Amino acid sequence: MTEMADGEMLKKKYLREGMLPTIFCNGCGHGASLDYVFRAIEELGLDLDQMAFASGIGCSSRIPGYINADGLHTTHGRAIAFATGIKAANPDLNVVVFSGDGDGTGIGGNHFIHAARRNIDITVILLNNFIYGMTGGQLAPTAPRGSISTTSPYGNIEGAFNICELASALGASYVARWPIFHPYTPIKSIKEAISTRGFGLVELMSPCPTAYGRRNKLGKIDQLWKWYEDNTILLEDYEKIMAHGSDEEKARMEGKILIGEFQKLEKPGFFEENGKLIQRLIERDDAAFAREGSK
Repeated sequence: MTEMADGEMLKKKYLREGMLPTIFCNGCGHGASLDYVFRAIEELGLDLDQMAFASGIGCSSRIPGYINADGLHTTHGRAIAFATGIKAANPDLNVVVFSGDGDGTGIGGNHFIHAARRNIDITVILLNNFIYGMTGGQLAPTAPRGSISTTSPYGNIEGAFNICELASALGASYVARWPIFHPYTPIKSIKEAISTRGFGLVELMSPCPTAYGRRNKLGKIDQLWKWYEDNTILLEDYEKIMAHGSDEEKARMEGKILIGEFQKLEKPGFFEENGKLIQRLIERDDAAFAREGSK
């Protein structure tokens, strides 16, 4: 089967074609994320009837509407909370959240933190474009220093929110970050995140030529791609340089964004542990009832 035919097959199988075209601007990476998720689902052999999708507010929030499956378009920053509720109601579902960096770690930062800490059994596809793209071009917590936005017209002076380091420190089962324009590693990581028990995070660096790019003189997609190439480095390459590189090489690592697979743990998720607790309580009550009956 040709790549084009494969793409057409996935489109017919997974998309709500009546919702097309998408709202995404030319050069936006969000559409690619949708394709990557479809390819991951197809390669895993999952049934869409056994999946549910959730999103909050922002450009990324429209994605579940394009998928021919059950989904929730929720309030700003609350997608992970709603997804937790879906999983609690039906633990057998594969629940996938699409969120932006502002929606997921700005407005919804508290939900993100505690879902990762509790190792909630969901997969979060977090599309990081450094800005609130739909709601006015405000500065997002992930934006690099110096970034221009409507709320930082003279340049961002804040440190960037490192989503993957935080999720790893909180004990999330699976954590990875990739630029969106290399398809194979994101698809592999999405498959890993869905398949791994517990909280799975795949942060995809998704270019925004309109809201972020044009304000930061990166409005052309080739300029944005070059920016990502110049400012990212594979985690293993970074570690080698910091361990064995020269002072000059180490100095060049300043400000680099690390990409790769940060964490993969074999540990039970929250709802698996909760099920064990419920079973222990049932067995305890059954034993107590049996003792009472024997008197």
